[in-house]
Amino acid sequence: MKTRLNSWLVCIIATTLLACTEENPKILDLSQANIIISPQIKTPVQETAGNILVEEIEKRTKLQLPINTDGNSKTNIALVLASEQESFGLKVPIREGQDIPELKKEGYRILHEVEGDKNTLWIIGADERGILYGIGKLLRTVKMSEGRITLAANTDFSEAPEYALRGHQFGYRNTANSWDAWTVEQFEQHFREQILFGANSFENIPFQEPTSSPHFKVDPQIMEVELSKICQKYDANYWVWTPAPHDLAIENAHEEGLAEQEAFYARCPRLDAVFVPGGDPGENHPSLLIPYLKDLHGILKKYHPQAGIWVSLQGFNKEKVDYFFKYLEENKPDWLKGLVYGPSSPPIKLEREMLPKKYMHRFYPDITHTVRCHYPVENWDQAYALTLGREPINPQPLMYTKLFNRDSPYTDGFITYSDGSHDDVNKVLWSQLGWDSQKDPKTIIQEYTQFFFGPGVAKEAATGIFALEENWDGPILENKTIKETLALWKKLEESQPNLANNWRWQQLILRAYYDAYIQDRLAYEKSLEAEAYDILANANTIGAEEAMNRAMQHLKKADTHKVSQDLKEKVFVYGEKLYQSIGAQTSVEKYGARSAERGAILDFIDHPLNNRWWLEDEFKKIETLKTEKEKLARLDFIRNYEFPGEGSFYDNISSADARHVTSKTDDAIDFLWENDGLSRKRLSTQLFQFTPTLEYRDLDPASNYLIRVSGYGEALLRANGQRLKPTKYEKGFEEFKEFPLPKDLIKDGHLKISFDKPDEEHLNWRKQSRVTDVWLIKQQ
Repeated sequence: MKTRLNSWLVCIIATTLLACTEENPKILDLSQANIIISPQIKTPVQETAGNILVEEIEKRTKLQLPINTDGNSKTNIALVLASEQESFGLKVPIREGQDIPELKKEGYRILHEVEGDKNTLWIIGADERGILYGIGKLLRTVKMSEGRITLAANTDFSEAPEYALRGHQFGYRNTANSWDAWTVEQFEQHFREQILFGANSFENIPFQEPTSSPHFKVDPQIMEVELSKICQKYDANYWVWTPAPHDLAIENAHEEGLAEQEAFYARCPRLDAVFVPGGDPGENHPSLLIPYLKDLHGILKKYHPQAGIWVSLQGFNKEKVDYFFKYLEENKPDWLKGLVYGPSSPPIKLEREMLPKKYMHRFYPDITHTVRCHYPVENWDQAYALTLGREPINPQPLMYTKLFNRDSPYTDGFITYSDGSHDDVNKVLWSQLGWDSQKDPKTIIQEYTQFFFGPGVAKEAATGIFALEENWDGPILENKTIKETLALWKKLEESQPNLANNWRWQQLILRAYYDAYIQDRLAYEKSLEAEAYDILANANTIGAEEAMNRAMQHLKKADTHKVSQDLKEKVFVYGEKLYQSIGAQTSVEKYGARSAERGAILDFIDHPLNNRWWLEDEFKKIETLKTEKEKLARLDFIRNYEFPGEGSFYDNISSADARHVTSKTDDAIDFLWENDGLSRKRLSTQLFQFTPTLEYRDLDPASNYLIRVSGYGEALLRANGQRLKPTKYEKGFEEFKEFPLPKDLIKDGHLKISFDKPDEEHLNWRKQSRVTDVWLIKQQ
């Protein structure tokens, strides 16, 4: 016992840097550390690196670590390059071998060495960027609290990025739902934070008119240069997204486009890449676009000799794609740096296969949208699509990890498409997966919460982020997670008042309240609709007019007797907080969002989640019918729309609770957007797929069945592979097509329904045929 006590005393007295217990690992205390920076690190990164360490530590600990030029302190954080053998009178611990991360481009090593009573925490970078990424890893993993900063002793960690290109688009424009309200200082801090999580590129969208946003605090032509300066300061690549003139066939359009670009190039202190989308926007044929790009490259080289031209094939048809790749094969142009894969480009695998190896392949994934986009939310309930819309706060670490690993291997890296701060979690996830695609998303998110919220709350907050993603999985009324998620975030909200002004914290808590409010409102409004149908069932007794009046009065309770207003009020509180903290525009009227589709979630929080608008319009139509019999028949049809009777089935094609639908849309254009999101069509009409598949089992082979389809345009239906002939074929919204089902096709009681895609590539997707509702009706 005495020997053990002496051992404890030795640990306590020997050093304040190491905490020695049997229960806990040894701890390196960096609270009194000295920062020493090798003079071999080039400016401006030398100065930037020191500022990052000092400032980010001070924000979280109120400690201001000194920067000195020697290594005489007992505890040092030493920033050096892997090319150095000795620095500050200390031997730099460089390893030899073929696969050493800190010797690879942008790689680094963090190593704790003890020599006598001296502790050195080395951050060894393969290059200047490696230094910054090593600092990022350190700041993400140290434990910081007021007056204290600690790290596990004997730390030895190294890595180099898996993907060469890791970045995000930050368009300073009114289309974004927050950035147009930012200052230069806010952008610098945000770019710094993205670098600390592994990003190396930022893409702006220049040429914005100063009057295009009421939120601009800086003239956009000044900001586009300031963003270039920030990238220069942090040694990050500065990209710009600059479409070609809309129609290069117009006289002088080519020359005018080049002149505008040249003036911009001349203003930028740093510019690394120019991305010209081939479409979205832009409808130019490659025979016109290619000469423009070639001339653009010549101008770019005058001002930025190392910069490159990139182009995408977005919206190209087969003829345009073939033309482009034939040109590359025959001419092998050196002026082209690489090809960008974005939404509506040829398939990513095919594009990589067709692209000559001398050209890089950049990914342009959409991580910012939820519907009508590249990556839809899987199994998303329509109530969220109607209320949260296209640009809500959308942390989805599990979904995007899966999609990253599905698509990124065909590329050399990515610059994501983003239009605001609402996808902040997704940006960090992509940056870190760019370093190591096998990294556990739980580790990434916990580093995120520890860095931005602190170690005391990191684990619970990370759990809360994954819970928010689970809120979006499947039918809302069957999701028990939603209330548990709210309880978790309410607990965090109450226990962490110090985070009340943290905009990332505000976003996550807002979402928890919003989701819970929508769940309560959906349950309530669905019950009102069901009760309204019960009223309509008495129409034969009380008359059609009276039944409609009573049903409508009952449905209006959704507006006059609202539920869970305490939850709604909290959403609005956090909407205001976000506007004050980062200029987030969650409402068109209240906060000046550019449009209803641009993150205006407050404007849709009470959007009808039942069919009361549609029913109101239908009742008005019924009132014009001539006879009571016609009115009663129409009311009976409406009441039984989703309930075709025993032995029959109905499916709202893209609803999260569809029971027989086996397909999923792969690009989320399954939600009809019209009238600025205030469509009065039946809710099922607002969901669709172009070519859905459905499957039924245990049908009665002795019975006759009728397949009824609603949607828009064509419906080329097959039953168990056989094309069926319709007996009714209406093409408008909320009209019907009917197909008798031959008995010999379901002898085994099994039926698969599919739809051939009509030749409609010449049409905008909004005009293409789609399917919204399918009934399999057993004939009596």
